[in-house]
Amino acid sequence: MGKYFGTDGFRGEANVGLTVNHAFKVGRFLGYYYGKEHKAKIVIGKDTRRSSYMFEYALAAGLTASGADAYLLHVTSTPSVSYVARTEEFDCGIMISASHNPFYDNGIKIINGNGYKLESEIENLIEEYIDKEIDDIPLATGENVGRTVDYVLGRNRYLGYLISLPTKSFKDVKVGIDCANGSAHQIATAVFNALGAKTYVINAEPDGVNINTDCGSTHIEKLQSFVKENKLDIGFAYDGDADRCLAVDENGRLIDGDAILYICGKYLKNRGELNSNKVVTTVMSNLGLYKAFDELGIGYEKTDVGDKYVSENMVAHDYSLGGEQSGHIIFSKYATTGDGVLTSLKLMDAMIDSKCKISELVEGFKVYPQLLVNLKVSDKELVMKDDKIIKAKDEAEEELNGNGRVLLRKSGTEPLIRVMAEAETDEKCREAVDKIVDVIKAEGYIS
Repeated sequence: MGKYFGTDGFRGEANVGLTVNHAFKVGRFLGYYYGKEHKAKIVIGKDTRRSSYMFEYALAAGLTASGADAYLLHVTSTPSVSYVARTEEFDCGIMISASHNPFYDNGIKIINGNGYKLESEIENLIEEYIDKEIDDIPLATGENVGRTVDYVLGRNRYLGYLISLPTKSFKDVKVGIDCANGSAHQIATAVFNALGAKTYVINAEPDGVNINTDCGSTHIEKLQSFVKENKLDIGFAYDGDADRCLAVDENGRLIDGDAILYICGKYLKNRGELNSNKVVTTVMSNLGLYKAFDELGIGYEKTDVGDKYVSENMVAHDYSLGGEQSGHIIFSKYATTGDGVLTSLKLMDAMIDSKCKISELVEGFKVYPQLLVNLKVSDKELVMKDDKIIKAKDEAEEELNGNGRVLLRKSGTEPLIRVMAEAETDEKCREAVDKIVDVIKAEGYIS
């Protein structure tokens, strides 16, 4: 990771860690970099945060000042920007979002012309330009100044693409949707209504500050209650930029990213569409998922945490399915990035084709108790190198006697250390996590 760009773009509190000047300079560099041999063409989307509008205008100003044309999708999802960038010959795409973070945070995600996250080499060049005291990129003048184009048409084409994917109608299926007061409110409802579902929607009234607030995939309990109270067949919860999805069965029970990988892995295998008979996971996936895959005869890969690493592994080996426990799920036949609405459509396909309730499709996947604690720390790099903390982690894992595991990792986007344990019982998980947390606290890292 660089100075500004982490595993999921340039993220920080709006006008504190990520300022309007940063956004302007990102636009300036991208317009210059992609416009060396032709007039650059760059598409921009944003989520519903109040600061997203400010960053949209700053990016567009930077792009056009460098001579590029900026195409505005307005409020839309991250996967829609990826889709438009790769299908309509844009040099790159920019999504303004801090995903599942609170409204006061924001981020700039850059997607290359093939629909994947921007290469780290170019991110490094952007960082060098941001830190330069003298601006050495020329300003466009006269007819070379770029244009800003209203491009809602691009988002509508993405909607049409999603609607074309399911193999059967969703008629009479009662579906609950939690839009997190974010990007999904412009997309998910339209797609499910077009496919004939009886759609019940909550948290689809964004006001700029309520994105992810007690709703969406980070607060799944809202949807769980909603599905049970309204006797729905299934529910889907998205995050702020709709690139992740969690589901709820008809009984209100959570279907997380691991369970989604189990259902869809089995579904694709039965249809002969699971390339190399493997699913790509991260090290955060539950042990129960691997045991369930072993029973099904499905192989798997494990990557570092981050959909970026899942995607890289999938591309390198031409795998068809991969994802994270958090709900970033990638179907490489249909998309180059995690797509929450696409994920929900594939779950609907699996449920309708099997003529089963969604709860029945997850049978065979037994979740090991898991405990994850997030600690805000003063220096996550020092925590990861502290010998006392490493020793506590190793001892905690040894005490599980091979019937569990312990994971210590730093967040790629926030000043957090994540301590996770899986074991046969909740008590053993708590003992393992507490052992490490106590040392982190004793060493004075908690901020």
